[in-house]
Amino acid sequence: MKQYTAKNIRNVALVGHAGTGKTSLAEAALFLSGATDRLGRIADGNTVCDFDPEEIRRHASVSAALAPVEWRDTKINFLDTPGLFDFTGGVSEGMRAAGSAVIVISAKNGISVGTEKGFRAAAKKGVAKLFFINEMDNENADFYRVFEELKATFGPMVCPMVVPYVEERQVKCYINLLEYKAYTYAGGKASEVPIPDMGHRLDGLRTAMYEAVAETSEELMEKYFSGEEYTPDELILGLASGVRKGEIAPVFCGSATELQAVDQLLSGLIWLAPYAESVAGETAVDVNGNPVELKVSDDAQTAAVVFKTVVDPFVGKLLYFKVVSGRVTADSALMNMRTGQMEKLGKLFCVRGKKQEEVPAVCSGDIGAVAKLAGTGTGDTLCAPARQVVLPRVVFDEPCLSMAVTAKKKGDEEKIVSGLARLREEDPTIGFDTDHETHEMIVSGLGEQHLDVVASKLKTKFGVEVALDVPRVPYRETIRKKVKVQGRHKKQSGGHGQFGDVWVEFEPCDSDELVFEETVFGGSVPRNYFPAVEKGLRESAKRGVLAGFPMVGVKATLTDGSYHPVDSSEQAFKMAASLAYKAGIPQAGPVLLEPIGALKAYVPGDNTGDIMGDINKRRGRVLGMEPVGEEELTCVEAEVPMAEMGDFATVLRSLTQGRGYFRFQFERYEEAPMNVAQKVIEACHTDETEE
Repeated sequence: MKQYTAKNIRNVALVGHAGTGKTSLAEAALFLSGATDRLGRIADGNTVCDFDPEEIRRHASVSAALAPVEWRDTKINFLDTPGLFDFTGGVSEGMRAAGSAVIVISAKNGISVGTEKGFRAAAKKGVAKLFFINEMDNENADFYRVFEELKATFGPMVCPMVVPYVEERQVKCYINLLEYKAYTYAGGKASEVPIPDMGHRLDGLRTAMYEAVAETSEELMEKYFSGEEYTPDELILGLASGVRKGEIAPVFCGSATELQAVDQLLSGLIWLAPYAESVAGETAVDVNGNPVELKVSDDAQTAAVVFKTVVDPFVGKLLYFKVVSGRVTADSALMNMRTGQMEKLGKLFCVRGKKQEEVPAVCSGDIGAVAKLAGTGTGDTLCAPARQVVLPRVVFDEPCLSMAVTAKKKGDEEKIVSGLARLREEDPTIGFDTDHETHEMIVSGLGEQHLDVVASKLKTKFGVEVALDVPRVPYRETIRKKVKVQGRHKKQSGGHGQFGDVWVEFEPCDSDELVFEETVFGGSVPRNYFPAVEKGLRESAKRGVLAGFPMVGVKATLTDGSYHPVDSSEQAFKMAASLAYKAGIPQAGPVLLEPIGALKAYVPGDNTGDIMGDINKRRGRVLGMEPVGEEELTCVEAEVPMAEMGDFATVLRSLTQGRGYFRFQFERYEEAPMNVAQKVIEACHTDETEE
C-alpha cells in the first residue's frame, strides 16, 4: 500500500448494535476497493476482520480490527468494533483512533441500544457521525420508518444523503441526493438510471438536505431563503463543514452483503468525513501538565498513541498506534512517556485483519503497528525525546462481573496467572486479583460472554483449561457479649511438664482485628509470657467458632492466671490462651458478619422502579436517586450485601436492554440476618465434611 498524506486519510470507526453488519460492511469495502479478491461472509467464518477463532466460532466480533482500503486516491482506515456489550473495550480502542464514526443500523430492526451507545461514544469523543442503514435487501426492510426514527431520536442534524426507491418491498434503485442521480446495482457494480418519480417525498428529502446545508453558514442561509439553487461545490462544502463540526449527521443506505450502494458510502466518506489532518491534532500535555497543541505534519516532532495491543504467545506483542504528529520510521527511537524509557522501534506494519504488510514509515494521521516493544502497552504515548508530550489514554469501562477461576488440572495455577497477565495486556477490561482470605483467583470482566471468551483463550492460547465459579464471600465473625473465662493447659509426660494458666476477658469492640490488652496484677503471669498469650489469641482469632471465618471486633484482656517456675513456657501459655478462646467465644454471643457494598446503578428513568424492586429482593436498602444529565440516566444509590450481587450485572443489562451500568465497592461489615447466617454456617460445615 502506498504512502498517503494526512489530507488523504480518513480514520473511520464502524459502531452500532450487534448483528447490524459492521464486519460485512468492512468486508464489502475491502472487496469493492480491490483489497481482497473475494467477498468473505460471517456465516462462512472467512471475513478479514473476524479472524480470531472465538469470532469465527461465535459469528460475532469480540475485538476491534483494522481494515484499510484505498478509494479514489484516499486511504480509509476502517476500525471494525464489536457490537456485543460485553466487548466494549474494542469500541473504546476504535474510537480512540477514529476521526469519524459510521453508525450501522439494521433497516429491518431500526434503532437499538447499540445505535444510541455508538452515537454517544462518538459524541463523547467529539468525532463526526454518519449513519448507514444496512440490510436494504431484506424483504422486511423499511428505510423511511428507520429514517423517521433517527429524526425523532437525534433531531434535525439527521440529513438524508442516499435514499432507496422501493416497489413491492424491493429496492429498485438508490438515489444520491447530493449528486441527484439514481443507480441500480448488479454484483456490486453501479449503473446510472433515470431518477424515478417519487412525488413529494423526493422533494421533501432534498429540502431537508438544503435546510441542513443552510444552517452551516450565514451566506448559505441567505442564499437558501432567497430561493437560489446551491451549486454542487456549495452543497459538498456546506455538508462537509456541518459534518466536521458535528452539526450534520448524513444518512446513507444499502446492503453490505449484496454490495448495494456501499460505493456511495465510500465516496461520501471522502467528501464529507474529516480528513486526518483536520482531526489528528489533539490537545496533549507536557511533562508539567501544561496543554500543548500538536500540529499534524510529517515535519513536526513525532507523537503517537498506542490504542490497541494484540498478544501472541509465540510472536509476542503487536502494538497498533496512531501517529498524531510527525512521522514514525522503522528503527527510530521514541520515548515511552509512562515508563520514561526509550523504545527502539523495529519493523513497521500496515495491518489488514491478521495480515501484516511491512512499510518503511507511518505518516502523520495514519495508523500502523509495531512488534516487540516489551515495555509498551495500550494507552502509552511514544514521542520524540526532543518534545516530550503525553496524549490522552484510551478510556475503558470498568469490569463489573467477577468469577473465581480454578485450574481443571492440578499444578496449572502458574499458567493461569501468566496467561491472564498476557490477556490483560490485550484487553484492559479484564481484571485479575487473588483473594488472600478465600485463597481464590478472581477474574473480572464486562459480562458472562466476556469471561467465557477469557476462559476459552486461556485454553487455546496458553494451554490451560479452567473452570469459572461464583466467588466465595469473605464473611467475618464477631461477638455481642462480654465474658470472662479460664484457659488452663497442664500436661505431665515425664521430665519437665507443660503448665500455663490464664484468665481472659472477651468483649466487643470497634476494630477490624483482635485487640489485646493485659491488666495482670502482682505477677500472677510473668511479663515475658504476655507475647505468647497474645500470639495464641491472634492465631485462634483467624478462625471463628461459627463457620471458620476470621474473628473481628473482639477485645481480649488478660486479667489473671498462674504459672509454674519449672513447667511453664511460652508454648504452654500460648496453648492456654487458645483454650481460653475456644471456651469463651461460644459464650460471648458469636454472630456472622456479611460484607455490605455501596451500589450506584445508572439506569434509564423508566427502569428505576424495576431496579429498586430488584435491589429490595437482594436485601438491599435504597438510599436515594438523582438524575445524571449527560446520559439522561438516573443514578440509584443503595447498600447491598455483596453475597447477593453475583448476577446483578446480567439482570441490570436485561432490565435496561443494555443501557444501564453500575459501580459497586465494599463499604463495611454488618451482622447477617439469622436465616442467612444459618445457611452460610451449614454450607461451611458441609464443605468441611466433604473435604
